[in-house]
Amino acid sequence: MTIDWAIVGKAAPLLLEGAVVTLQVSALSAIIGLFLGAVSGLASLSQSALLRWVVAAYVDFIRGTPLLIQIFLVFFALPVIGIRLDEFWAGVLALSLNAAAFVAEVVRGGVGAIEKGQTEAARSIGMKNGQILVYILLPQAYRQMVPPLTNEIISLVKNSSLLSVISVYELTRAGQAIISIHFVPFEIYTLLAVYYYVLLKALSWLSREVERRLPQW
Repeated sequence: MTIDWAIVGKAAPLLLEGAVVTLQVSALSAIIGLFLGAVSGLASLSQSALLRWVVAAYVDFIRGTPLLIQIFLVFFALPVIGIRLDEFWAGVLALSLNAAAFVAEVVRGGVGAIEKGQTEAARSIGMKNGQILVYILLPQAYRQMVPPLTNEIISLVKNSSLLSVISVYELTRAGQAIISIHFVPFEIYTLLAVYYYVLLKALSWLSREVERRLPQW
């Protein structure tokens, strides 16, 4: 089998455009997902039974259903109740909600693992819950949360390929468009694999650098 290098040369810049959209979708979803996940994770540790139940139900639903179904729900079901989003923002929302559930579990586990005696000691000297969280719990928990959080971001980038099913012109969709015109699946899918590999290796390196530079506690 021979490789059509001319097609590879033409496809590379087109796929780069899709890679830019992949990075945009992933970055927005990561920011929103980390924020929502952190809030949800802390809410799951609150003293309110109702709040804990709501977060637990949300996390259980997200973890118990395929991401592809969640994407379809956001894109096709929300318009039924009057919420209409274009392909790009529907994809961002679906990925954000999915990532937030996993981030919530990381935050819950990281903060919840801190020895309870420290919280009790802080309360005994008059510290409020917010102060205990900011000055006692989070400084000890965030270092051990970094590896699973960065793994979740890496998974998010890979999962963004599923947005091709709702026609978001990200990296995978760009490859599919080229294949539909030139009928060269081997070359294009191989090139797609290279693009994803480079993106994910860069994220993995960045993750290790962040973890290495974190102060020891």
